Amino acid sequence: MEYNLSYWERRQFIDKIDVCIVGAGLVGLHTAIAIKLKHPVCRILLLERGPLPYGASTRNAGFACFGSISELLDDLKDEDETRVFTRVKKRWDGLNKLRKLTGDAAIKYETHGGFELFKPSDAEQYHTCLTGMEKINRLTGEITGLKTVYREADDRIKPFGFKGVSQLIENSAEGQLDTGRMMQVLEAKARQLGVLFLNGITVTTIHPGNNPEIETDKGIKILPAKILLTTNGFSARLMKNTGVQPARAQVLITKPIEHLKCKGTFHYDKGYYYFRNVNNRILLGGGRNMDFAGETTDTFGITTLIQSRLDSMLNEMILPDQEYTVDMRWSGIMGMGPTREPTTKELLENVYCAVGMGGMGVAIGAVVGEEAAQLVMNDL
Repeated sequence: MEYNLSYWERRQFIDKIDVCIVGAGLVGLHTAIAIKLKHPVCRILLLERGPLPYGASTRNAGFACFGSISELLDDLKDEDETRVFTRVKKRWDGLNKLRKLTGDAAIKYETHGGFELFKPSDAEQYHTCLTGMEKINRLTGEITGLKTVYREADDRIKPFGFKGVSQLIENSAEGQLDTGRMMQVLEAKARQLGVLFLNGITVTTIHPGNNPEIETDKGIKILPAKILLTTNGFSARLMKNTGVQPARAQVLITKPIEHLKCKGTFHYDKGYYYFRNVNNRILLGGGRNMDFAGETTDTFGITTLIQSRLDSMLNEMILPDQEYTVDMRWSGIMGMGPTREPTTKELLENVYCAVGMGGMGVAIGAVVGEEAAQLVMNDL
């Protein structure tokens, strides 16, 4: 259906746009805010095809994390130390920028610690983590200012009520937040600064060039000075040269559990599985490594294969002796780039992208938003 704009609508929402951001998720909001804080008179328009920015920004687990010890050691196998810990610093800085912008209370930020779980079958991996712990603590300490970030925490296994878990490693600097509140606060901040929003409108074609143009499914054409793509896992639908592939993540959450024992954020199997308490519920997600081909998709949905695995983990390891009921199941779409770094660049003339968050959008969204804002505004 084409939307026949009135004079008022075109004048207030469409005309004389300096930067049009496609995708009103974490990175899109952070970029819009960053531009407005430095250039208050710029007209910024955020386009979102859904009623909510539901790719991953409103569907993630709300982990405020910067890397489990096994993940960081795994990264060091392929990359040099400087590259890995420059990325860790970006994540740490991004989390602090987010907290400063929103305030901890507003996004319900809490630090109960992050824990990596190991079963007896993971003995070799656990030994590798112990061997590398001193080095990782030194390097993360230089970033966080904490003397000891990672430590052995086997004494927490029994109080948490886990079964079949032989070792735990705690990350004392890891936190958790309320994803819904975070997005509400960021959107409210953007609106307060004067950012314009159009929801329920799908971009069909982007025309780069000296006078870039956006075509939409409502028949509305937008002629901004600059276009920024922040659609992450959906980027290939509009621009093939971002190099970003979609990655679906499946999640479930229980109904409230009386006397829930575990509190914190938890990682298992190099982060392919993750769970946390949400008040007195358990949110559990992951399993993409069971079917990489099938989960490399930008189509929402859940599968019996992965959901059955999540159910087994919940019943056998996380809540083995507690009664519970699964309340909801859903999926989100992440964006994976060709490297572990986000992709922030000019794609074509006056068309830019900030995509490929690699599942770390909460941590690096603020930093990537600032980088994207600087990139777009350089030539404006």
